[in-house]
Amino acid sequence: MLTIDIPERETLKLKYLVLDFNGTLAKDGNLLSGVEERLNALSEKLEIHILTADTFGTGEKACRNIKGHVQVLKQGKGVNQKLKFIERLGLQNTVAVGNGTNDTLMLKNAALGIAVLGPEGASVQALLTADVVVKDICEGLDLLLHPVRLIATLRL
Repeated sequence: MLTIDIPERETLKLKYLVLDFNGTLAKDGNLLSGVEERLNALSEKLEIHILTADTFGTGEKACRNIKGHVQVLKQGKGVNQKLKFIERLGLQNTVAVGNGTNDTLMLKNAALGIAVLGPEGASVQALLTADVVVKDICEGLDLLLHPVRLIATLRL
């Protein structure tokens, strides 16, 4: 568990890290540099879940060395599937990370939503619904590895 006490706000008690794959952790279906190491470090405190529509068919292979679970979404509205996934885990204990329009409901409803403005861009809807916006995934994961940075961003 990762507990983050944000002054003048709620205390986050996070158990789950749910991440979008393409555009967030990967570019053109290939895992970005530095992601695997950071996720494996975070797996000591958070249960890692990677959700993907697997556009490039590389999601499971690219994540094979990550200490977490890869879930390939069914055909259809990914936005609803991602929301239902984090609802099953528990919204109040989940941090969600994504970049696309199909990530908006999980970013909005998770205890903490982090939008990534990565090499494939980010949808405006994702940016507007997240609690925090970062310029790349490694910066987003570093916020969780070094939560004082997150406190400085979110305190009132």
